[in-house]
Order: sequence, then C-alpha cells, then structure tokens
Amino acid sequence: MTAPMDVGAAAREPYDDEYFLYERYHGPRGNRSPLLTLHYALKPVVPRRLQLALRRAYAARQATRRFPAWPIEPLLVERWEAELRERVLASARGAVPIVNFWPNRARFGFVLTHDVVGPEGIANIERVLEVERKHGLVSSWNFVAESYDIPDGTFEMLGDSGCEIGLHGIKHNGRLFQSRARFEADLPKIRKYVDAWTVDGFRSPATGRNADWMDELPVAYDSSFPDSDPFEPQPGGCCSIFPFRFGDVVELPVTLAQDHTLFVILGERTPRLWVEKTAWIARHHGLVNLITHPDYLTDPALLAIYDEFLAYLRSWEEAWHALPREVAAWWRVRDELTCEADEHGGVRITGPADARATIAWARVAQHGELVVEA
Repeated sequence: MTAPMDVGAAAREPYDDEYFLYERYHGPRGNRSPLLTLHYALKPVVPRRLQLALRRAYAARQATRRFPAWPIEPLLVERWEAELRERVLASARGAVPIVNFWPNRARFGFVLTHDVVGPEGIANIERVLEVERKHGLVSSWNFVAESYDIPDGTFEMLGDSGCEIGLHGIKHNGRLFQSRARFEADLPKIRKYVDAWTVDGFRSPATGRNADWMDELPVAYDSSFPDSDPFEPQPGGCCSIFPFRFGDVVELPVTLAQDHTLFVILGERTPRLWVEKTAWIARHHGLVNLITHPDYLTDPALLAIYDEFLAYLRSWEEAWHALPREVAAWWRVRDELTCEADEHGGVRITGPADARATIAWARVAQHGELVVEA
C-alpha cells in the first residue's frame, strides 16, 4: 500500500487504526531505509555546523508535510470522536458512559522525559532537576548504556528525587533498527541493562523504530514513536495522542516537538508551540509527552523556556502528572475496564479493582461538538 497523501483522503480509506499506529502507511518495514542508513554513515564525517545548516534549510519543507500533518495530526482523534458521536446519537439517554481516560477524573495526562546524550547532559542533571523541583514535578531520565560514563550514585540520586530511570539504547548511533540481524544481536544487551538498572521503559536513540519488532523489547513500555514528527532522521508518526500496545509493550507516544527541534532547528525562543499543542491535547484528553535533553538545556536561555513551560503545565488543575511507568501501568489497567449497566439502571465500571477509575459521559453539544465530562 502507498502512503495516504492528505488527511482527508486517509480518513476516507478503509484502513484500521493499526495502519496508522504502526506506521503501515510507509509500506513494508524490514531493514532500515537506504536514506536513513546514508544519514548515519555521513553523520560522523559531516561537520556539526554544516549538519545543522542543512537541517534548518530543509525544515521549512518538512513542516509542510501533508501526512502526518505537523504539529497536529488529528486523523485518529477525529475518527475516535466520530465513532463515539454516532454512539451518543443512537443512545436513548443521549449520552454514552466510558471509562475516563485518566485517573481521578483528570482531563489529560502529562509526563516529562529526558534523553541524556553525553557527558554535558550528565553534568547538567542537577540544574534541570532544580527547575522541576520548583514546580513540584518529576521526570524520567533515559541513559545510553555504553556511550559515556555514568558516575556512581547518579541513579540513586534521581530515584531519591522521585524520578525514573529508562534505557536509551546501547550506543547512540541509530543502528538498533538498521537490520533484523542488528536488532537480534542487541536484544541480549538490552535485557542485561534493563535487569541491571531495574528499568521499565525504553526509548531508542533518535526515536528509531520498527513496529513489527517493538513487542520483543523486554520492557513494560516504549516511548520511541512520535505522534507526528517530520524533522527526525526517521520522519512520520503513529498519529495518536493516546497510549497503545505492541503486544505486552505499552507505547507512550511523544506528542510535543523535541527541544532540539524547537530551539535549534526551528529557532523558537518561546514555548509557544508546546503550549498550543498541549492545549489541543488537553481538549481531546490525550497524553502530553515531552522529550528534552539536559545536553541542550545547558544554555540558560533554553532552560528558562523549559521553566516557563513547566509553569504553564502546573497551571492546569485538571491534569494528571505522572512518571511514564505509572502511565503505562494505568493504561494496562484501563484496557481491562468497561462500563456496564447495573441492576438499578445505573452504570458501573467492571474489571480490575482500581479506585482511581471513574466514569465519564460523552454527549453532543448543541453546536454538534462532542463533549466528554468526567
């Protein structure tokens, strides 16, 4: 199959959700594309300044990609809302009960994640933590296993701060999904570090990915799929602002532009794009998942933008802030919950006992908008 060329055409085609979630619209995925292989082959020999100049020059064209659209690809949200709207209109109550997306009646969820690329990032951990502590927030820190030294006590310090440790690949070279042979060769090392570090989550370097292989990762969750990102070496996205599954592995899609993209490639100097996308995600009850790199937040001006955005997130009283492992655990529970009529004509939640689960009601407002209220 060929990739749909625009949102309208794709929405009308009889593709199931997995066609988009698993990026099937790219066509068959086996070994990595020759273009991506060339990118990583040239990267060590092309000066960094030239790399950035080329990426900036190409960014304007990438941003106009028709599918998945950036910064917002609404296809799966619109599909889900259309299906729910039909159920509401067919209901005698004029409303349909669903299990609320997030615990304790929250409107949306958000997680903060950091990918540590090298020694500069290691040295900057405490400064980033200080900003997050100011707002009462915690985060996940993804480390590369064999690309740099991790000082003794680093993981313990982060754990004592309420943070989570994740694995960011074995080497930061983008080769994990280069071929099936490479992937199978790296799996034992991935298992080794997952066990040694006691981690639940994985994110591949440069968000490399192959939907056909993700369920083999020995982790509770992965977070390597953007919802839409035309700027990465592997462009595309799963089109989802909600977690989903690769077998037993929960996928937590990255739903905001990465800091490097925002600051370095696009030249932004405010959190405007983050704020606008967060407001859209909140309106549709999704997951805000942000990647930042302490290696880039060494610039005080960029750290100040991050600080400003955290203050914005904290202003949302209806948000559920959690660690990625907590979001993945919740989504596993939610997958098993359903709303059913009880003997008194009411509605109850059935499935695994979880006091945080609540019922939300979907209705259609007078102007035709679907409204979901917890």
